[in-house]
Amino acid sequence: MLTLQSGIGSCGLTRRATLKAGFLGVAGLALPDYLRAKAEPGGSHPPLARSGQKSVILIWLDGGPSQLETFDPKPDAPAEFRGPFGVRKTRTPGVVVSELMPNLAERFSKYSIIRSLHHDNGDHFAAAHWMTTGRFGSTSVSQAQKYPSVGSIVSKVRGTNKPGLPAYVGLPSAETVYLFPGYMGAAYLGGAYNPFDVDRESKYLGAFGGTRVRSPKWLSNLGGTKEAVENTVGKTSLLKQLDTMRRDIDQSGIMTTMDKYQQQALELVMGSEARVAFDIDKEDPKSTDRYGPSPWGQYAMMARRLVEAGVTFVSVDMPHWDDHSSLVQSHAPKIRVVDKIVSALLDDLEDRGLLDSTVVCVMGEFGRTPRINTGQPGIPIPGRDHWGNAISVLLAGGGITPGVVVGKTNERAEHPVERALKPEALLATIYHQLGIDANETFKDHSGRPVPIVDDPTPIKELV
Repeated sequence: MLTLQSGIGSCGLTRRATLKAGFLGVAGLALPDYLRAKAEPGGSHPPLARSGQKSVILIWLDGGPSQLETFDPKPDAPAEFRGPFGVRKTRTPGVVVSELMPNLAERFSKYSIIRSLHHDNGDHFAAAHWMTTGRFGSTSVSQAQKYPSVGSIVSKVRGTNKPGLPAYVGLPSAETVYLFPGYMGAAYLGGAYNPFDVDRESKYLGAFGGTRVRSPKWLSNLGGTKEAVENTVGKTSLLKQLDTMRRDIDQSGIMTTMDKYQQQALELVMGSEARVAFDIDKEDPKSTDRYGPSPWGQYAMMARRLVEAGVTFVSVDMPHWDDHSSLVQSHAPKIRVVDKIVSALLDDLEDRGLLDSTVVCVMGEFGRTPRINTGQPGIPIPGRDHWGNAISVLLAGGGITPGVVVGKTNERAEHPVERALKPEALLATIYHQLGIDANETFKDHSGRPVPIVDDPTPIKELV
């Protein structure tokens, strides 16, 4: 069943027109916001990228993974710092990762590690905003997004790599710290550059949830060929409903393009390119198996399908990392899952000739306290708390120099002692690899021109 809703936003100028098909429908891709924003006065159409341009897959570990249990283990530190796990040697002399990551230890030639990232903030909201936008801005007290995310910047500047596909997709739904899209959103760039969420019904999925990831419901709800869909939905009826909506909206200028906007939404979602890219039920079972049964793995596989088809930026949500207790029982098992998934993704991209054109970034909002605690009230099981003073990040593909360790923390992974870097350096590196001039400015809500990042210098060891 197709339904249409319209309304006026709290500011009096923002308009909401949502097209829904079935349970999730087209709105699951945020297409109405995207197309409407392009149609409004002053709006712009994202440029279409030239063939051969690069993509990004951002794996977001919401809640903050431990640097000591991933890419910066300290085997010689006292037990209360080094933790209960050993290390795995890579093929590069002197470079080790946690024993929880045996697959990534074998593949160090395909990626690099930044060990010296920091922003020195333990607030989930401030940290997530800083990591995804490159700037301090939002906090737990003032949670509203202040600056646009890296995905939205890429969507604005680069657009889609192929017509008929969105530029920026969130799997299953882009978020940070339980906020959707949270700091993955576009802020003052406008709704046209927010992520297209694939599944807003099944979101914030754990690594071991029983959810079986299938192709999005809107594919089956639309079903069949484009002509069959149009017959089922009733395009004429749909446009009549849109005509009715005109009476409820002011003369902002959108009315002159509403029919075209709705047509664009239908064309994009029903187009063969998008339908094939999102339909993971068509994936070879052998490819599915390499990622494992976790919902995280299946969405990572969908991310590969999307960049292969022409989507420019994909975020993959892998949440539930805020383990103040249960370091062994909860944190460690998730790291093993990520080890398998990221290894499979790197192999898959390489096998398909996509690794050189796809930047893969694995990060959360901060690291964890170097000293292990005694658990939480009522949960006396050791864990680690928030720690923004030492953050480890994996970067691979897209021309990133592989097999490099950037920076160094002290003997207890407390803070950088070599090549201390802020989040903007990480994002500047991604922009550099995509050919984006990070000096470019965009006007914020006050009309002030704001550069993409304050310091556009990429990390020299990686480019």
